[in-house]
Amino acid sequence: MRTLLLILLASFILAACKSAPSGRYTQHQDTAPNHVAKVPETLDAVPKYEAYRMFNSRPYKVLGKHYTPLTSGKGFEEVGYASWYGQKFHGHLTSNGETYNMFAMSAAHKTLPLPSYVRVTNLDNDKQAIVRVNDRGPFHDNRIIDLSYAAAVKLGYHNKGTAKVKIEVIHFDPENNVTVGINPTVSYDEYIGIAPLPSALASTSPVTPSSEVAASTSAQSDNLQQTSISLDGYFIQVAALSNQKKAESISNVLSALYQVPTHMPVVGNVYKLQLGPIEDEALAHELLEQLKQNGYPQAYKIKQTL
Repeated sequence: MRTLLLILLASFILAACKSAPSGRYTQHQDTAPNHVAKVPETLDAVPKYEAYRMFNSRPYKVLGKHYTPLTSGKGFEEVGYASWYGQKFHGHLTSNGETYNMFAMSAAHKTLPLPSYVRVTNLDNDKQAIVRVNDRGPFHDNRIIDLSYAAAVKLGYHNKGTAKVKIEVIHFDPENNVTVGINPTVSYDEYIGIAPLPSALASTSPVTPSSEVAASTSAQSDNLQQTSISLDGYFIQVAALSNQKKAESISNVLSALYQVPTHMPVVGNVYKLQLGPIEDEALAHELLEQLKQNGYPQAYKIKQTL
């Protein structure tokens, strides 16, 4: 009886995925958002260790085809076509039992463990995004991943149906060792100082020595810091550290992850690590909430006028 209930639950949740529509959707055809005041914010998902949801590991059948989910995403890479899904599925349950938000950086995949973090590269323009896979789909033979509307915007193909992409799983184990695609497994400290980095700072080449990438990232961060000094706006104070090297290392990582300049004023022997300036208060608030959820609960917002 318990097994039957689990099967029924899995079948119900799978109904949330694209290409397996049911009567509970108010739209017959999927569309982009009806109203978008501005381009959606496209901060990458921040990879971390998350235990797989075991109820999503069972084989399943959709549209007459059988699928067997992987037990681990470690070492997974794939090249093929990505589609995207939007308004029709917005607010409905994903296969992971979460609510689909077309403005979040998420995705659907037929067999990756849920949840998984994936770096997606648009092979037509080299744009990249990091997404959290929390849904099943797309159930078309010629598509390998279904991205949220926001992720499609970041990759530059939201105005058309599909794009050729490369996907690489960013796998964290419980000890925070990290494996990106088929690259060698490294420690978390090594990972944050080497490729891959999101968006414009990302590299699709094999992992390079951390010293070379760290130097490059540091130079970019220095340029961002110099720019931020001449502007006013909102800053997010992330931490206050007495260790300069640690502060600079965290600064480089956060600047790369969130694509925001860094500013690090020194008061006495304390380095105040800040992200900014950010002109839009709503965006500053959104960044603050993400930082709090991802290991910086003491972060707070500062309004600065120079």
